Amino acid sequence: MTLTSFVTKSAFRNKRRTLLTMVGIALPLVILTVMMTVWRAFYLDNGSEQSTQRLITRHRVSLTFSLPIYYAQKIKTVPGVVEVVPTQWFGGKYIDDKPEHFFAQFATDPQEFFKVYTDFKIPPDQLDAWQRDRAGAVVDSELAKKFNWKIGDRVVLQGTIWDANLELTVRGIYTAPQPTQSLYFDRKYLEEAVPVMKDQSGTFGILADSPSDVPKIAAAVDDMFHNSPQQTKTESEKAFGLDFVAMLGNVKAFILGICGAVVFASLLVSANTMAMTIRERTREVAVLKTLGFTRKTVLAIFVGEAVVVAAIAGAIGILLATGLMFWVGHNPNLGFFQGFGVNTATMILSLLLAGLVGFVAALFPSYHASQVDIVEGLRYIG
Repeated sequence: MTLTSFVTKSAFRNKRRTLLTMVGIALPLVILTVMMTVWRAFYLDNGSEQSTQRLITRHRVSLTFSLPIYYAQKIKTVPGVVEVVPTQWFGGKYIDDKPEHFFAQFATDPQEFFKVYTDFKIPPDQLDAWQRDRAGAVVDSELAKKFNWKIGDRVVLQGTIWDANLELTVRGIYTAPQPTQSLYFDRKYLEEAVPVMKDQSGTFGILADSPSDVPKIAAAVDDMFHNSPQQTKTESEKAFGLDFVAMLGNVKAFILGICGAVVFASLLVSANTMAMTIRERTREVAVLKTLGFTRKTVLAIFVGEAVVVAAIAGAIGILLATGLMFWVGHNPNLGFFQGFGVNTATMILSLLLAGLVGFVAALFPSYHASQVDIVEGLRYIG
């Protein structure tokens, strides 16, 4: 029998205790992996290559204030700007107020929209049909699947911000790198239904010539309107999205707090189990030393057992978290989390953390066991 096989067999000698320990580690690892996935999606994932070239300009005070539509032409004069498109949130109600029927709705310019959002793909004939129909709309492919919409279907949006209902016809279905759960329609149709929005826009989407131009364009646009009655705030598309996350509160602190609590709980479970297991095996330690096992070898055996159990539990937890995030990322009723998934780096990090928890939890009791005197160990009655 090799030392590796001995460690593996010893780790599962008390199957019930080992199973309960693995459950105690696997479940926190599920939470930890999910939290790290959310952290990566919010703060580390920059999206598609094209999205790093986009900026969003809005009113400096709040998104509830609009900007003059002529700002678009001025923004186009900024060096490094390729295209500009206005977008205005409508916020209508579809069917009823149930959360599963909610989705984003924007008025925009059909002629310019796909020139800015170049990573959104739509068949040319559908794009042409949308541009020729003032009451037409294009929808995200995942949103179309959710409501079983087809080309030519009617979509009625009941106004909640403004007293106006919009009757739209689906003219196109686009595919985005990450599902957007959004519908876009002609801003001229909104102006006809809501006269107060004539020549106004909530935001402007900007396509930069390259990602390196983004900071310079943001500063130049805001400087251009610094002395205007409607000052602007221009930021990258990623930073604009994080502004919405910040509305939920201090998400970073929340995620870090959850992760810290999970690791601490796993450590307590593992340490308690390891201490109990090793204490019961005091006589075995004495026998091993009698057979010639050194203190370092005994230490390595016990620590190795803990790491094996923790690593297997971690792998199980990662598989459960991966399945959970796959379901969340493909659930049309959870539009905010569409596209979320556990990547390889997160899996590896979670597995390493699981192994580290097992190592730290077993280190002190294992070291104490390795120092047991042979005579005292053989006298031990547990």
